[in-house]
Amino acid sequence: MSVFGFDPAADYRAIVKEGKGRRVTPAAPELSLILRKPSGDISHRGGVRLHADTPELATFRAWIAAGTPFGTTNDARVTGIGLAPTERILSADGTQQLRVLATYSDGRKVDVTRLAQFQSNQELFASVSEDGLVTAGTLPGQAAVMARFMGEVAVFLALIPREGKIAPHSPAPQLNFIDGLVDAKLRKLNLRPSELCTDTEFLRRASLDLIGTLPTPAETRKFLNDPRPDKRARLVDALLERPEYADLWALKWSDLLRVDRQKLSHKEAYLYYRWIRGLLAANRPFDQLARELLTSEGPVDEAGASYFYKVASKPGEMASMFSQVFLGVRIACAECHHHPHDRWSQNDYYGMTAFFQQVSFRKGAAGEVLLAEGNPATRNPRTGELVPPQPLGADALDAKFEGDRRPALASWLTAPGNPWFARTLVNRLVAHFFGRGLIEPVDDARLTNPASNPELLDALAKYAVENKFDLKQIIRTLTASRTYQLSATPNETNEFDEQNYSRALFRRLPAEVLFDAVCQITGVPEKFDGVPAGYRATQVWDSDVKHYFLKIFGRPLRTSPCECERQSDASVAQVLHLLNSPEIHGKLTHDAGAVARLVAASRDDEKLADELYLTCFSRLPSAAERKAAIAHLQTSAGQRRESAEDLAWSLMNSLEFIFNH
Repeated sequence: MSVFGFDPAADYRAIVKEGKGRRVTPAAPELSLILRKPSGDISHRGGVRLHADTPELATFRAWIAAGTPFGTTNDARVTGIGLAPTERILSADGTQQLRVLATYSDGRKVDVTRLAQFQSNQELFASVSEDGLVTAGTLPGQAAVMARFMGEVAVFLALIPREGKIAPHSPAPQLNFIDGLVDAKLRKLNLRPSELCTDTEFLRRASLDLIGTLPTPAETRKFLNDPRPDKRARLVDALLERPEYADLWALKWSDLLRVDRQKLSHKEAYLYYRWIRGLLAANRPFDQLARELLTSEGPVDEAGASYFYKVASKPGEMASMFSQVFLGVRIACAECHHHPHDRWSQNDYYGMTAFFQQVSFRKGAAGEVLLAEGNPATRNPRTGELVPPQPLGADALDAKFEGDRRPALASWLTAPGNPWFARTLVNRLVAHFFGRGLIEPVDDARLTNPASNPELLDALAKYAVENKFDLKQIIRTLTASRTYQLSATPNETNEFDEQNYSRALFRRLPAEVLFDAVCQITGVPEKFDGVPAGYRATQVWDSDVKHYFLKIFGRPLRTSPCECERQSDASVAQVLHLLNSPEIHGKLTHDAGAVARLVAASRDDEKLADELYLTCFSRLPSAAERKAAIAHLQTSAGQRRESAEDLAWSLMNSLEFIFNH
């Protein structure tokens, strides 16, 4: 009857002592509310949890009849559980019965399959019954099935390959180590990667991913006419040196580190943003960014990183935000109870909290100062026990440790052997460039949510460490892979694969990038409230600037460090706004806009159609598209500009424009 079964003493008090003992009746066990409600004898919101004539109900009844004994400290405790098997390849609709073995402190191993709880993280690929029977789906993929018993968890991995043979084909090229590890997984799943993307697709994809900007028609023509075999790598190098690179990535990290004007003043939020952008523009190693943020101190006006401690104002909130951003681990729920899907306890949560307990702000003659001083105690509020500063899964600091605790946490975080920091960084980058992280969600790494390709995650993490957390070098390697350069067009094997990087995924453009694209193709910049003229949406550091387009297309409010706060789901409001918005219509029909200039520059309808396609899609139209466009431009005599505006409107409302692919 426990929620998670991690605190027997609290469960015992709730069942036996609370409500003056009204839940149990030892003299007449069958009348106990704790039996009558879960068995369905008395209706309640929880439904039937213990069926009649089951061993569980009989055991519960016998315990009540015996006087509800709590047990002694000498009683054996569960120290861990194991699953048999731990991994298996299943055919479509195939099944596997799982067996859960609990290990007790006295050395016994007991089959607890009937008592364990099961859950699949990918029901589409494999489901699991209450008694541990795993049933594969019909689509190729991977699922992790969790078993939980007495606060312990274990995981079974089901791999479901595609049925049938792969038609003869030329081997896909492997451009770096990423491709070899991706191919190894695809072979297990009987999948074949798509073909390489075209030069125009690569140009548009890389430009949007690296700098959040569409290539101009002139840039497109230059790239297409470049005969050098390494022109894709040269393009990436050039994009990495453009100021728009720092703008886009500062926007991304401002979301995660919460540059939030609701928590900070306008000046403070701006200084925080400038610190983030400055480090990214200079390509400072990412471990230095993390260390500088963690250990910041002194006058806050001189250390933009210090505003991290004002956004997350409580020690527990600081610990949770730090863990989610830099470790990819969610520990917030462990504040109140043992994590239901991971190993983290309340002591783990408060051990991390203790590192931030010393942080405070003080007003001085020179302004506000960030301090980390004293030796405040951290206690587990449930047990009252003192909890020493302790990184997740590592040793606690010495009880006699004095001074600022945060440098010790920073050293643990950035050490080459840290199990989370490098993996979390490369996983976020993989998600950005490939459309999906190796761990999804990217900030929810746990035993019960394993990587889709752990070998690739390990290799990328090792590469990040070896290259001293050089973000630009990691990006070069990701974009140089065949995996990044695949076409989004599926083949006969990978139409339904979205886990394993067998093809490029369609990705809705982020709100700011999409709006900048609208302004770019219409040639009419936006004037944002309170922002200097000429700023693009990706340069607007303040998420509190009011803008309807950015709001409905999912710009986050930065109230959370979760990637999920930025929404990419489609909505009716988005469709209607693109179709009917007076603001967007005004940009398309502006007398000084791009369409008006193109129409005035040439009477050649074929050239006009080509320019519109190059502007919107970074490619020339196909023969059929060109023919249809010319026919449309010639339908309305004397209204050529209006016809061109209609054509631009239709291109802007297409999936090809709204998505990166």
